[in-house]
Amino acid sequence: MKKIIGIGNALVDVLVQIDNDSLLTTLGLPKGGMQLIDERQQQVLNQRMQSLHPQKATGGSAGNTILALANLGLKPGFIGKVGKDQMGDFYAENCSQTGIETLLTTCETHTGVANTFISADGERTFGTYLGAAALMQAAEITASMFQGYQLLHIEGYLVQNHELIEKICQTAKQEGLMLSIDLASYNVIQTNLSFFQHLVKDYIDIVFANEEECTAFTGEADPKNGLRKIADLCRLAIVKLGSKGATAMWGISSEQYGTTAFVPAKKVKVIDTTAAGDFFAGGFLYALGTGATLENCLQAGALLSSNVIQVVGTRLSDETWEKIRSSIKQLY
Repeated sequence: MKKIIGIGNALVDVLVQIDNDSLLTTLGLPKGGMQLIDERQQQVLNQRMQSLHPQKATGGSAGNTILALANLGLKPGFIGKVGKDQMGDFYAENCSQTGIETLLTTCETHTGVANTFISADGERTFGTYLGAAALMQAAEITASMFQGYQLLHIEGYLVQNHELIEKICQTAKQEGLMLSIDLASYNVIQTNLSFFQHLVKDYIDIVFANEEECTAFTGEADPKNGLRKIADLCRLAIVKLGSKGATAMWGISSEQYGTTAFVPAKKVKVIDTTAAGDFFAGGFLYALGTGATLENCLQAGALLSSNVIQVVGTRLSDETWEKIRSSIKQLY
């Protein structure tokens, strides 16, 4: 089993369910997207959310993937930055309780918060205050962070700091790690397209994308064509198709180049799609690290995502995690 570490925005998710999407329009948040907000906007959102009975959980894309891996029984690591405040303490304590080995730096700026609005159809919209997370700098990335690990999972949202993510990729590659990335959000890709393409071509081994992200990255409306375009740049490409399932293809640098697999989505009641893709990546990477087939990796990813979308946030019961671990063992 490969030892995995993640790097990304250490955020606390504050989640609320909304009956009417008009609130998103009022707040200037595009449904289904991720909008960065400043400290003043964070104060406004915080006030609006208090009347909506918010729930709190650790978050951030890579953080969620690492959380899933920890609950599957691994001892993964996570690199991020938090503030010296209550939210920062909450983040660190939750990681410790779930067995995540954290490399968290701190600063005086408040811990980042992902204000998450869950629509009636389960779609989630983010107003994200990066706070301390945005202050992680290239100079803080050292080779020692990656020692003892074989795979690094990178949060695509970090691409907004080009110097930082370039240093992360260069350093991890020099240490011999395989690199995995989740392409973040379609609007982030559109803004940073050429740089994203450079990262995937020159550093990344494994790429995760959903349909919108695949289209934004490749220009292809058909996910099958988009999947192949991504595979032509890396070792392994995965496109998540939402309610239709997920597909994957071994890429140009693999001996199995062109081999594909597909699994349908599990039919469950969708409560909240928060972390669905992140948990999918966790299940997929877990299975991949055991040498499972491409189809089994997709099945493991689908299993995790189907469970997390049935709850608000990322908190699954111990009983649910036990069933998930047992089900994965039966896959292969």
